[in-house]
Amino acid sequence: MAGLATPPSAGGLLVIQPVRREKQCCACRRGPLSLLVVEDGAPRCLDCVDLGHLVFLPRGDTALTRRSREESSLSAVVVRFNRRKGRYERQGVLVEEAALARAEERCLADAEARRRRRARDARRRAAEDVRFADAFAAEIRRLFPGCPDDRARAIAAHASVRGSGRVGRSAAGRALTQRALTYAVVAAVRHVDTPYDQLLMSGVPRYEARRRIAAGVETVLRGWRSVGAEAG
Repeated sequence: MAGLATPPSAGGLLVIQPVRREKQCCACRRGPLSLLVVEDGAPRCLDCVDLGHLVFLPRGDTALTRRSREESSLSAVVVRFNRRKGRYERQGVLVEEAALARAEERCLADAEARRRRRARDARRRAAEDVRFADAFAAEIRRLFPGCPDDRARAIAAHASVRGSGRVGRSAAGRALTQRALTYAVVAAVRHVDTPYDQLLMSGVPRYEARRRIAAGVETVLRGWRSVGAEAG
C-alpha cells in the first residue's frame, strides 16, 4: 500500500494520518480511516491497537504539546506523508483527554503569570518614564530658566516618549546632554511659536522654512535663557 511504509522513528508510538482516507482496518474492516497504525505492513484502526481513547492535539503549541505528553501515561506521535517532499512530517500528538486538560491548565497558569509580569514591567517602565521626563524638564529649566514650567514639561514629555526615536530617547538625550536638550527645545519652539508648520504646508522647502523662522526661534530662546524673562 503506497504511503503506508512505517516512517522512521527515534522510538515511541507512531500513528499515520493517511493522504487518502479510503483505507480500512485489516482487523475490524471499519473505514475509511482518518488515523491508523501500521502493524505487519497492514493498517489498523486506533481502537484495534488500543489507542482509540486518545485525543488528537494538532502541532503548533510547543508548550502545550510537551506538557500534554508529560501528563499522559500513553501518547503517540501523528505523522503524514508529504509527497512533494518525499518524507513524513509531524502533524501533532495523541494524548489522554485528562492529560490534555491538565496541560491546558498549566499553560493558562503560565499565561496568567506572564500577564502579571507584563503588567509589572509596564508599571515599572511608566515610573521610569515619569522620572526621566521630570529630569529632562528640570534640565530644560536649568538651561532656559525663563521657559514656562508647563512648556518645559510638555517639551520633555514629547521628546522622551519611549520607542519614539525622538531626541530624548537618543543616547545623548538619555545622558541629558546640553546639545540634546537644546535640540528638543528648538524643535518645540519651531513648531509651536513660529509659522513653520504653515510654511511647510504651503509648499515651502524645509530648509527655506527653517531659514525664514530662524530669527523668531532665536528671539524666544533668548528670552528663555534670561532669568526672570516674561513667561509665554
